[in-house]
Amino acid sequence: MSSPALCRSTSGRLLGGWAPLLCVVLGSFVAFLVPLVGVNLRFYGALRGIAQLPCLWGSSRQAAAVQSTSLTVPLTDLGLLPFKSKPSKEMELEAKAALQLAVEMKKLGKREKAHKLLLHALSLNPDCVDALTELGTILEEEKDVVQADHLYTKALAISPCNERALVSRDRTLPLVEEIDQRYFSIIDSKVQQLMSIPKGNSALRRVMEEIYYHHIYHTVAIEGNTLTLSEIRHIIETRYAVPGKSLQEQNEAIGVDAAMKFINTTLLSQTGAIAIGDILEIHRRVLGYVDPVEGGRLRTNQVFVGHHIPPHPHDLQRHMEELVQWLNSEEALQLHPVEYAALAHYKLVYVHPFVDGNGRTSRLLMNLVLMQAHYPPITIRKEQRAEYYAALDTANEGDVRPFIRFIAKCTEMTLDTLLISTTEHAVGLPAASQDNSCPECKQTISIHN
Repeated sequence: MSSPALCRSTSGRLLGGWAPLLCVVLGSFVAFLVPLVGVNLRFYGALRGIAQLPCLWGSSRQAAAVQSTSLTVPLTDLGLLPFKSKPSKEMELEAKAALQLAVEMKKLGKREKAHKLLLHALSLNPDCVDALTELGTILEEEKDVVQADHLYTKALAISPCNERALVSRDRTLPLVEEIDQRYFSIIDSKVQQLMSIPKGNSALRRVMEEIYYHHIYHTVAIEGNTLTLSEIRHIIETRYAVPGKSLQEQNEAIGVDAAMKFINTTLLSQTGAIAIGDILEIHRRVLGYVDPVEGGRLRTNQVFVGHHIPPHPHDLQRHMEELVQWLNSEEALQLHPVEYAALAHYKLVYVHPFVDGNGRTSRLLMNLVLMQAHYPPITIRKEQRAEYYAALDTANEGDVRPFIRFIAKCTEMTLDTLLISTTEHAVGLPAASQDNSCPECKQTISIHN
């Protein structure tokens, strides 16, 4: 019904009375052709998936052949900060009114009311520097120094010369750094406990064999992969496909397995600096079974990740060179290993150099950095997905420390799991740490180099 009407409106004057009949014929032809094209595309996709999955039933030699072809925390570049829609004039005025009322409520001693009004103001205008600073002051007075410091930092990312935010952050920054360093010390003590366990400890060996599959499961599940843990174990152990499951999802699991083996057998034993080629080789394996053309290759198109706009393809080589220069710099190597690993992850995923597989590659780079420092590799669980992405969003807004703390928490959970699995070495663990452990927060590869 709509096609003849459209045809009359655009070309009726040229075709005259033949226009309705012509459009009906063309519409029928298109309706006949589209299903055929769809079937052919689906059939081609199925063939392509099968062609990319030889290692599921091939020998290890075949799999190897396929693979071989294969704290001053830096703020983000202000020129690449994520785009945000501006609040309307009415919203700005309402936010300002809420801010003024909050200040009055605070003077009257009604702090809870002031707190709620400031939250309302920021929901209307998240970039209201005065509201951020005022709320930070309230939180600081309530002894929530970490969150107060974050709000001051966010205010300075928006307005770097704001005097009140500068003074406030100068006051909170040393306190927050002390808190972070104390947490790093707790993690370090647990690493020492883990390193004291003999390499041949049977309980540790069993849990390390088990958690290898847990890591693959969680790192692909974060991206939306629906394979179960048992299905992933079946695929990796037998090299046979799981009937009725997406071939692409199975290839994603195989890619992570190949990348982890590459890190273990090659990158951990090599001496010298991390190179761009190392990152490309990790990605070649991560994506190589899903998209062999794009695996190990920098993207050639502009991409958008939520509100974040990664660098233009023409600038990717420069950004990757700057990344590896930082990775091998004295500044980076002097950071705490957890901080160094978290920033390596964030910087790579921020550049977003690949068409796909950026998250998986960034998490593997993070674990390479940790293992080089004799820390266990960590798993970010699929249940932590929302917290993980929220921390990355916060880093894009100018404060990367919440993301570092998130990675530190994952590191401690991994350590607790490994220590508790070896009962005789878990005696020194605090009760709180044992309660926080999670069987799913387990990792891969190897602890001892």
